[in-house]
Amino acid sequence: MAAETQQPRRAPRAVRLAAQVVAGAAAVGIVGFAFADAASGGSSHDARNNLTIIAPAGAGGGWDSAAREAQQAIRANGIANNTQVVNIPGAGGTIGLSELNQMAGESSTLMMMGITMLGATHVNGSDVSLDQVTPIARLTDDYDVVVVPAASDIETLDDLMEQWGADPERFPFGGGSLGSVDQMIITQLAGEEGLDPTAVNYIAYSGGGELAVSLLSGTIKASVSGYQDFSDQIAAGNLRVLAVSAPDPVPEIDAPTLIEQGYDVSLTNWRGLVAPPGITDAERTELEAIAAEFIDTPEWRDALQRNQWTDTSLIGADFATNLADETELVDGIWADLGY
Repeated sequence: MAAETQQPRRAPRAVRLAAQVVAGAAAVGIVGFAFADAASGGSSHDARNNLTIIAPAGAGGGWDSAAREAQQAIRANGIANNTQVVNIPGAGGTIGLSELNQMAGESSTLMMMGITMLGATHVNGSDVSLDQVTPIARLTDDYDVVVVPAASDIETLDDLMEQWGADPERFPFGGGSLGSVDQMIITQLAGEEGLDPTAVNYIAYSGGGELAVSLLSGTIKASVSGYQDFSDQIAAGNLRVLAVSAPDPVPEIDAPTLIEQGYDVSLTNWRGLVAPPGITDAERTELEAIAAEFIDTPEWRDALQRNQWTDTSLIGADFATNLADETELVDGIWADLGY
């Protein structure tokens, strides 16, 4: 995800998008040689020999973490001889998606993706889409939380909604890249409160670390992002969790759901793997087998527990159907919100 300005007033949409594209393009230039080496090493069409996983975000983000957990599980169990992760950040993952779409027939490459990429292609008016990619596997779900600084006078979700509703343009809300599940949740909450979703003072950041810093410095008043992005600061008593975006209570997260508090908002931050277009059925089947194998390893199960991810794995055709459904859902959300 590309970094955004951290001023408390929302920048014009065109400026924000331009910043994302410039940052993403720069990142592509930086990783270009490494990516070429990874994709061309050995037999470029032998995923069992040389496998590249694209993380279409910066180091330390959710897609990067999931890609590196998959890499570890594959390495530890000898599922592929050489597995590399390459970061191509920018514009909610659409820079990486553009690269993948240009790799037709390259069967030794996978890309981590998820619901945020669906939103980013819609909101950013991107020329690239997921229509061409080859769905391989859905992997995990996790949930966002609504947080404020522990020192804030906002102690409950109702407090937050009251302050936000009183002066929404002067209430800076932070989250991930434009189109992210974070922004979807915030804009849906705005709609629940009768606020104009397009007028939300939303500031996009490249990762949870930046969000936490901005919360604690007062640059933003509240944030929505993955629980793991804030877990250390929550445990240290620096941030207060007001709600979780799950449909049902999450035992590991000490906060009620948005639904329990009267707001009909529930979204899952899911992640999955796709391959370039134009690979053969045999090559697709091999990549599906690699995914199925690492999902069933002790290392991956440990990653699920450590990161508080839920296993929602779907392989091949099942994921393709699910991806089509999720795309329709996300497009509908943004259309209803006026985007």
